[in-house]
Amino acid sequence: MISLQRLNQITQLLMVLILATGLWLPIGHWLFPPDSVFHVSAFWVTLIGKFMCYAILALAMDLIWGFGGILSLGQGLFFALGGYAFGMYLMREIRLDGVYKNPLPDFMVFLDWKELPWYWSFTDSFGYSLLLVVLLPGLVAFVFGWLAFRSRIKGVYFSIITQALTYAAMLAFFRNDMGFGGNNGFTDFKRILGFSITSPGMRATLYLLSATALITFYLLCRRLVQSRFGQVLTAVRDGESRLMFLGYRTLNFKLFAWTLAAVMSGIAGALYVPQVGIINPSEMSPAQSIEIAIWTAVGGRGTLIGPIIGAFGVNAAKSWFTVAMPQYWLFFLGAIFILVTLFLPKGLAGLWQKITEKITRVEKAS
Repeated sequence: MISLQRLNQITQLLMVLILATGLWLPIGHWLFPPDSVFHVSAFWVTLIGKFMCYAILALAMDLIWGFGGILSLGQGLFFALGGYAFGMYLMREIRLDGVYKNPLPDFMVFLDWKELPWYWSFTDSFGYSLLLVVLLPGLVAFVFGWLAFRSRIKGVYFSIITQALTYAAMLAFFRNDMGFGGNNGFTDFKRILGFSITSPGMRATLYLLSATALITFYLLCRRLVQSRFGQVLTAVRDGESRLMFLGYRTLNFKLFAWTLAAVMSGIAGALYVPQVGIINPSEMSPAQSIEIAIWTAVGGRGTLIGPIIGAFGVNAAKSWFTVAMPQYWLFFLGAIFILVTLFLPKGLAGLWQKITEKITRVEKAS
C-alpha cells in the first residue's frame, strides 16, 4: 500500500500541475498567436472561466448549507440578478453598433420602447453597475432572509419558499414588458470599458478576475468558518434551539451568512455573463439551483474545497454529456446524486479523508 508521505507528495504535485495549467491558459491565449503550438483556444479559456464562476456559486452554497444547515434552492436567482445587473451595462456599451443603430438596447427598440425604465437608469456607468451587482442580490437576500429567519422558517419549508421565489422571478423575467429582454435575455455584447469583449486580452482578464474572485472568496469563507462566527454557525446547524436557549441571536448569524452567499453568487453571475456572452431567465430556473446543491453534495458539503471540486467535476461531465449523449445527461446527474447520497455522504472530499485516515491507521499498526 502507498505510504501517507508518498500520497501527500502526489497530492502536492497534482496541485502544482493544476495551478500551473490554470495560470498557463490565459497566458497561452493572450500572448501566443493562433498558429503557435503554445496557443490556447478561446474555447478552453471561456470554459474554465465559466467553471470558476460555478465554483463560486458552489462555495456560497457550502457556506449556508454545509456550515449553516440552510438548504437554499434559490441561489440561481442571486446569480442571475448579478448577471442581469452587469449585463445591462454591457447592453448599454453596444451604443449605436446594434442592429437598429439606436442608443436603446435592440430588444427595447423591437418592442417599441421610447426610453429606458427608471430602474435601468445610470447603468451606462461601469462603477454604478458594479455597485448594483453587489447591492441588488444582497438587498433581496437581506429582506427575504430577515422575514424568513425572523418567522423561524427553516428546513424543507425554507427550501420550498426559496424555490418558489426563484420560480416567480423567472416567470417575471420571461415577460417582454418587464425590460429584461424576455426569453432571449441580454446578448450580443460588444465591449467593456471600450475594449472588445472578444479580444484575447479581455478574455484573459476576465479569466484572471474569475480566478482571483474564487481564491479570495475561498480564503474569506475559510477564515469565517475557522473563527468564532463559524463555530456559532455550525452550532446553529446542529442545534439552533439549544443555542437560542444559551442566549445567542441566531438570526444575526444566519442572516449574515445568507446575505454574504447571495453577494458571492451575484458577483459570480457578473463574471459569468461577459465570458459566456448571454444571460437569460433560464439561469434562475429551479433546476439550476438544484444543480448547485448537487455540485456541493458531490464535492462534499462542509469542506469548502469539496464544492469547488464538485462544480468543476459535474460541469465537466455535463459539457461532455451534452455533446456526446445529451439525452442521458439528466439520468447521469440523478444517478450520481443518489450514489453520492447513499455511499459518499461526505462527497469526494470525505472519500479522500477516509483514504488518508486508512493509510494512517495501517502505518501506525505496522
